[in-house]
Formats: sequence, C-alpha cells, structure tokens
Amino acid sequence: MRSAASFKLGLSHSAATDSTWKVEAVKQVEYHVIAARNLFAKDSTRLLDGCSAASLHRGDRRLIIIDANVDRIHGDRIRGYFEHHGIRASFVPMRADETVKEWGSAVRVVDAMNGFGIDRRREPVIAIGGGVLLDIVGFAASVYRRGTPYIRVPTTLIGLVDAGVGVKTGVNYGMGKNRLGTYAPALATFVDRAFLRTLDNRHLSNGLAEILKMALIKSLDLFELLEIFGERLIDDRFQGSSDELDTAATQVIAESIHLMLEELQPNLWESCLERCVDYGHTFSPTLEMEALPELLHGEAVAVDMALTSALGYLRGSISEAELDRVLTVMRHLGLPTWNDVLSTPGVLGAALADTVRHRDGRQRLPLPVGIGGHHFVNDVTIDGINSASALLNRKSDELRVRETSVTKVAS
Repeated sequence: MRSAASFKLGLSHSAATDSTWKVEAVKQVEYHVIAARNLFAKDSTRLLDGCSAASLHRGDRRLIIIDANVDRIHGDRIRGYFEHHGIRASFVPMRADETVKEWGSAVRVVDAMNGFGIDRRREPVIAIGGGVLLDIVGFAASVYRRGTPYIRVPTTLIGLVDAGVGVKTGVNYGMGKNRLGTYAPALATFVDRAFLRTLDNRHLSNGLAEILKMALIKSLDLFELLEIFGERLIDDRFQGSSDELDTAATQVIAESIHLMLEELQPNLWESCLERCVDYGHTFSPTLEMEALPELLHGEAVAVDMALTSALGYLRGSISEAELDRVLTVMRHLGLPTWNDVLSTPGVLGAALADTVRHRDGRQRLPLPVGIGGHHFVNDVTIDGINSASALLNRKSDELRVRETSVTKVAS
C-alpha cells in the first residue's frame, strides 16, 4: 500500500486502524459586476464583449428567461438587439413576483433549459428581470445538471444593488422565505440603470431600502447623499437629467454596490454569521411573508430597519435626533416606517426565534451605532422588542401628522 505522502496535496489517508480519508479542495470563484449604459442599444457591445467568460458572437444561441412585465415594456428592443447582432435568442417570458417565487417556477425554468437542449458549458442562460426572477433563474441554473452558468441583467433598483450582486439564489417554501436555495454566482451581472426609467415610485423606493441599509451600517456619506438627493433621484428615475443628478445617481448606485461587495467578498459562503448586511433582515423575512402581498421586500426591510433603529435608541447606540433623522429620510424615500403586522401577537418573537435558528443558535443581530456604524448583539429580549415597537408606532404617528400638516399648509 502506498504511503500518505504519495497522495496529492489536499488528500490525506490514515491506516492506523480502519482506513479513513480526508479530502480538502478549494474552488476558485470569480464573477463580474459590470456597469453599462443602454445595454440593449444596437450600437452597444457591452453584453457581447464586456466579460470574456460570458462573451457572445454572431451565430451563438442563448436561452433568455425574461420577466413578463419587462418583456411587455422592453421586449421588442431586446429582441431587436439580439437579431441585430446575429444571436439566435429564444425567449421565455415568466411572471415573477414574491407570490410565485416557488419550486414550480424553478421547475419551469429547468423545463425551458431542458427543452432548449442547452450546452451547459458554453451557453449560459440569461436572466432579465427583477430580483425575484434573478433568484429563481439562478436557483434553477445551479441545480440543472449540477450547475449551468448564467448571466443576470437586473431591471429593478433592488436587482441592481442587491439581488444582482451576491451569490445567493433561492425560492420560498411554505412560509419560509428563500428556504430552498444555493450559493451560485452568475458569470456576470450587467448593471444598466436605463431600465429604471419605466419603474414606478414604489419600486424605486423598494430598491432604495437596500441602499439605505448599506448607508446606515457602513457609510454616513452615502446616507447624506440619500438625504440630499433621494427624492429627486426618484422623480428623475435615476436617469441623470442634469449633470448634478447624473453624478448623484452614479455615486449612489456605485457606492452601494461597492459597499455590498466589500462585505460579501471575504464571506461569500457565510462561514461567518456575523454579517452587517443582515441589517434589516432579522425580522423582515417573517414580516414580509406574514403580510404577503402587502409588503415588497425592500419595504419589509425598511420596517425592520426602523424597528431596530428604535431598538438601538433604547439601548443607547444612537441618539433620538439620529433616530428621527433616519425615520425622516425613510419617509422621504417613500418607505414605510411602520406596518400593522408588527402588532400581530407573537410575530416578532417568532421572527427572532427563526433568525436564531438560521444564525446557528445566536441572535448575531446587527444594530446601528450612530449613522454609518454598527455592532452585533445577542441579548435582545421580547420586552425590548415590544418597547421598540411601541416607540416606533408613536414616532411613525408623529411623522404622519407632521406630513399631513405640511401638505395642508402647501395646498
């Protein structure tokens, strides 16, 4: 029998009693997030040659899973782009919202890949749509033939800055949000804010919640950008109708993506469970599913951030003035600071318990330290949460009264 020394590095063998083997391997991960302007303009080659691992050439074919709403608004332009460049594209429009983010939708994508006869090593699937569609297609691609490459083209703000830049995929199962999922990076994500011009205010606000999250835990500068320009960016749809707004839109999106990737890159597989990007995601998964379809994802995250900011104030990590400032910016960004689901008996306790299970038996709850900082706590009590909820309810009522008074004066 050959000795352990003769095995390749990373494989060890012990024969002291019965044989045992230990296998150690590392898989290199590389993916790209690429800013693009007017990705599907016919003279743009960004999608064709912007990433060597995902390049496209005349005569190639691609399976494209597209959100049905995006297809209705942008489908002709996107099809024209592929025809112009000689790409044989097969389109599968899909409904994609939280109510259908389920196993059956993933199976539909798998069926499409199978019917297309996809060459999984040379024909990456292209997903064009919001965060829900990106998650569904990513999950389906990750399980089809043990992994099929895919490319993401997010068309919502939350897709641009959150769902489109990480490696997690998933679909809901039962009452559990993203209970079925994988870690599967796309080859590339192409970030084109031109898609935002057709979004309504609510969906822009939905994405701004994830941007605000990064500001509150990592960057006072980003928070101040949102404070100054947030409402105007919504009105402008992030299209840069003036030099000032173009600069602000570019900075807000680029900085939020960079801050997110800065946190994700060293911890892609979440081996460390103290993740500041989980801010706003302690209670929100339960709140979102309980209130479905009333709350969008970002709206549920905003309610969570408002609640935990109130909790931070009660624990002394932020001042009352900072809390009021945070809640005011949320309202100016069109985000809720309160939802009646918070008053549902037992829901906050159940949410915290589910988070503790998810975080390996500890709360690991990120709380703000001032604006732009954070720390982790493990001693939050139900009484503390209920006190924060009561405070938040009062503060939100005060904000609504103030906004109503301002509206009456203005009219």
